[in-house]
Amino acid sequence: MHVAKKFDLESLMTIPEMSRVLLSPEKKHFALAVNRIQENYDVFLGSIQRDTEMVPLTRTPEATILTDWASDSKSILVAEDIARNERVTLYRVFIDTPFEMLPLTPKEPDHFMQGGLFSPQGDFIAYAVNYDYDRKKETETFRVVVQDLESGSKTVVARPDKPSFTRISIDPKGKYVLYTRSDEDPSGEQCWIASSDGNEDREILNFGPKAKVSADWTNDGRVAFATDTIDGERYDSFAIGLYNPLSGKTDWLAVPQEGEPYDRIRIPKHSNHIVMVQEREGRSKSYIYDLEHETITNATPLRGNLMPISPISQTEWLGVYYSSTSPMNLVKFNPFKPDTKQFEYLTDMLRGSGISEAELTNAQDFRWISIDNTMIHGWLYQPSKSNGKTIVHIHGGPTFHSREILNIDIQYFCSLGFNVLDPNYRGSTGYGVNFKELIKKDGWGGSDSEDVRTGIQSLIEKEISTPGSVGIYGTSYGGYVSWNAIVHFPVEIVAAAAPICGMTDLVVDYETTRPDLRPYSEEMLGGSPTDVPEIYHERSPINHVQNIKGNLLIIQGLRDPNVTKANVSAVEKKLEEHKIKYEKLVFDDEGHGIIREENVKILLKRLADFFDSSL
Repeated sequence: MHVAKKFDLESLMTIPEMSRVLLSPEKKHFALAVNRIQENYDVFLGSIQRDTEMVPLTRTPEATILTDWASDSKSILVAEDIARNERVTLYRVFIDTPFEMLPLTPKEPDHFMQGGLFSPQGDFIAYAVNYDYDRKKETETFRVVVQDLESGSKTVVARPDKPSFTRISIDPKGKYVLYTRSDEDPSGEQCWIASSDGNEDREILNFGPKAKVSADWTNDGRVAFATDTIDGERYDSFAIGLYNPLSGKTDWLAVPQEGEPYDRIRIPKHSNHIVMVQEREGRSKSYIYDLEHETITNATPLRGNLMPISPISQTEWLGVYYSSTSPMNLVKFNPFKPDTKQFEYLTDMLRGSGISEAELTNAQDFRWISIDNTMIHGWLYQPSKSNGKTIVHIHGGPTFHSREILNIDIQYFCSLGFNVLDPNYRGSTGYGVNFKELIKKDGWGGSDSEDVRTGIQSLIEKEISTPGSVGIYGTSYGGYVSWNAIVHFPVEIVAAAAPICGMTDLVVDYETTRPDLRPYSEEMLGGSPTDVPEIYHERSPINHVQNIKGNLLIIQGLRDPNVTKANVSAVEKKLEEHKIKYEKLVFDDEGHGIIREENVKILLKRLADFFDSSL
């Protein structure tokens, strides 16, 4: 067990948090978005060849995220919104003139955007927006747009029939835009390609109305894809194939139940490779498929987690390495010998904190049996000196999972003596398709909440926790589960809850959220509020607040377009109606989640005080 100490929060907050990383096409530089170096997420530039400090390319008070490199490696494309309202503007930044953000799309738009990619020839960018340029009006569905970089003219190349989250990519010749749509069923995806001139739009991959599929262009102009369904049969892992748009032929690279199971793919740009990822029990194994030589290399180290980003040479790759006690760092590694001792570190995210890995609390595997005999896995963090109290951290999604990764929240709570349980309840990714699909059997707020309850009971049975000493918190869906816990569980199981940006009234949430997120509610709950009004009512925490016996702290970002502040307004009226006491912490410059450094400090101190006094 690692010996945790009471860290100064300021020290923990100096550990940077890394977001998207991209290697430049000429393979000499990398760009990445990082938080906690400057005021918010900003994009930094680093060198592959020299041991030099990263230099900032942007510096603003807003979250600025990297989306793409230009093919000549001279500029990047970044996305930025105002106070996390998710209404994004795309900017171009030339690496020779940092901080000069040249807007390519309207500032503070009245619609949402997805994507943002340069064409290979550098003559246009592509993205998706829920906006009708002719009527100058926000729409329910997203359209795929090609925008000429010289003239600024926009061509709508695709108009899906139904709202959905649209992922896009551009083929190596710049002729086609590959994109996803969900026209047949909210739970399914199909892949289409639209010509960049707007004259062609056709479906290329459809494995059934409820089949999941993800795809991207390979460097040779084929489409690499992963699907959980073949011939109408859903599998527990994903099949991986290559589709040739010219011939219409599909070659299967990996089929479920034959060899290693895979769960997703990544296609490095400007590379003849596919990264095939296996995720089981929250851990990842990466395999690199060489398209030219048709070989597979297992690039998984013996300890820690390695995410391959892109090849630098035949025997060297850029990757991200991390563990529960080591923050994400960029490394150069040999995929044929992924020995951590041989990694060349390009970043050292712990260096400025004065904290060593040995002083942090390590994640331990923790398993328990939930209802219907389902095995649940999560991470348990036990400080060397416990204060006898436990905090349960619930991840969002729910189609996401908590990884064995350094979490500032968790490390801070452990430094104060709290035990922390980080469960991956049913519906989480990282445990196979069947486990992810289990949440749909009875919908949000059903058996997934029971997975959390039985996990807490297991902690009590093992005498890690005691009745009345457990609190719970989480963001987004984690906030929703926290709401469900405080309204349904007895105080012996959960004595305090701090939901962050969590849904309270599922009908209000459906009506006020982003249009591309409504199909997700329909998928998870079996329809819209009109289709299944009973389940929306039953699974809404607002309709059970009269049961609250423990302590409640409501946390919300007032710019949140996902779980809007209407959720808070609605539940406050119900709480006051039933004379239920509660505390509230709001941030008027945050959206869906709290990320500004100063705000995170306020949040963590408040959470620690709240749980310490409540448990």
